[in-house]
Amino acid sequence: MTFSFHPAADIEFFDAIEYFEECEEGLGLDFSREIFSAIDRIIRFPEAWTLISEDRRRCLVRRFPYSIIYEVNDNEIFILVVMQQNREPDYWKNRLIG
Repeated sequence: MTFSFHPAADIEFFDAIEYFEECEEGLGLDFSREIFSAIDRIIRFPEAWTLISEDRRRCLVRRFPYSIIYEVNDNEIFILVVMQQNREPDYWKNRLIG
């Protein structure tokens, strides 16, 4: 199974890395490792995480207050959001697949 990011999710991910790196050297790298660890868990068990709509799921990230919202399409995980948990929860809902 493969994965890809919605363009806005890709930007969110890299913005968060930069933010954490500015807070403390090496923290951005730690954050990216936790995101990829969560993606690995999603790939191994795509239906294990909380269903938040008919076809979207949310996986919480360890150590950081973030979650990944994704869809499973055929043999691909499509990551819609890399979301800071304290942010407005529905800001991303207008994102379309692809």
